Amino acid sequence: MSEILGPDPEQLRQLAATRMPYGKHAGRFLVDLPEPYVVWLVGHRLPNGLLGRQLLEIYEIKVNGLEGLLRPLIPREGQR
Repeated sequence: MSEILGPDPEQLRQLAATRMPYGKHAGRFLVDLPEPYVVWLVGHRLPNGLLGRQLLEIYEIKVNGLEGLLRPLIPREGQR
């Protein structure tokens, strides 16, 4: 019998807490980036490494309208 895997809660918390480190939207949570910008990044200049993987995850979340799943996980001021 195969095991059904779901999203890793810690990975989702980390994704929700990650901020864009550079550019016009520096400092914004990835989930708060404008969808057209995320689509453009995925098509043109997706960075390598962890940030690139996270932006690709945010892309999938945004194009499927699932941002509401991450919003409750965004740290409030004074956390993290």
